[in-house]
Amino acid sequence: MYIDYKNRIFGLDVLRAIAILMVLFSHSTLLLFPNQQHLLITIIQFFGTIGVDLFFVLSGYLIGTIILKQLQKGKTKFKDFCYFWMRRWFRTLPNYFLILSLNILALYVLKGKIINEVITYFGFLQNFNSPHPNFFTEAWSLSIEEYAYIIGPLLLFILVSYFKKTSKNQLFLITVLGIIILVTCLRFNFHLSNKIQSMHEWSQEIRKVVIYRIDSIYYGFLAAFLIYNFNSFVKQFERRFFWIGLVLFLGIHILIFGFDLQPEHATLFFNIFYLPLLSISLLLLFPVFVNWDQSNRFKSQITQISILSYGLYLVNYSLILLTMQHFINIEVQSVFIKIILLAVYWLSSFALAFLLYRFFEKPMTDLRDLKSIRRYFCD
Repeated sequence: MYIDYKNRIFGLDVLRAIAILMVLFSHSTLLLFPNQQHLLITIIQFFGTIGVDLFFVLSGYLIGTIILKQLQKGKTKFKDFCYFWMRRWFRTLPNYFLILSLNILALYVLKGKIINEVITYFGFLQNFNSPHPNFFTEAWSLSIEEYAYIIGPLLLFILVSYFKKTSKNQLFLITVLGIIILVTCLRFNFHLSNKIQSMHEWSQEIRKVVIYRIDSIYYGFLAAFLIYNFNSFVKQFERRFFWIGLVLFLGIHILIFGFDLQPEHATLFFNIFYLPLLSISLLLLFPVFVNWDQSNRFKSQITQISILSYGLYLVNYSLILLTMQHFINIEVQSVFIKIILLAVYWLSSFALAFLLYRFFEKPMTDLRDLKSIRRYFCD
């Protein structure tokens, strides 16, 4: 697989690879230890969910940086924002709709049914303000990202259009902070109005709902703003930020697992503080990774995993793992068979993700660079 290393930031590829591997390791426990309860298993599964949060803040950082560069170049017309959306959608939507269609087909073939809410998936509405249905469950995070790509840039365009004399940097910051504050208020309102009874309920009712989680992307926007505008300062203290972020990350999770904190007992912490603190702790690691020297013996392998990460995320659970569970009773299998199944799961995930990238994702993404499209938006 040809890789253009010149246009890639190796440290961010490392973060993306870590994120998807955390997700895969988390799902692997469902094959090796089905329905088993152990602290180590719980930690691996919990840290797998953190992989998704790492994707959120990484996506926010990258998109925020793109928009800041767009503002610096004076590209603030609606046509310019449409060009931004077009490029994002050529990158994200074809894969999503293809895998969604395959999931619909698989459910019908294997179980002879189609869920009632399936139409909402085509507009990313299935978890906008309510829990995500028990179908194509990976899609919950994609809804959050898609609405983040739309809402923030649209609000920014409106502000830039009405406050033409105000600094574009200030308007960017106002937009980002405004969304973060609004989402925090929505979570606080939920906290006052609802009673969470378990970690699963908290995950379904808050962690996977667009209006309560979209701020995770905008913490990434905030990091982009700080690194973009105060790069020399951030670079000077990047190692301090890294250690502060690592201590914060480990501290909140030692607190959770060491004291067995659960949403039903520490409701305020989980509803209001945990997710923002997690985002901030991850983002404090970014300056070191952004400036990571590209000389690394595993650069090619890490970059390839990073490139395949979107496809891996889409196919590994609903299409591969759940299909395996449909045909095989994992619980009754021997340890040896479980290890074989685990190898099949990993190999199948990477093979299918590679085929998806090579024959669909990359060709669809390349369409956004057609001369006819660039001429319309860029001339």
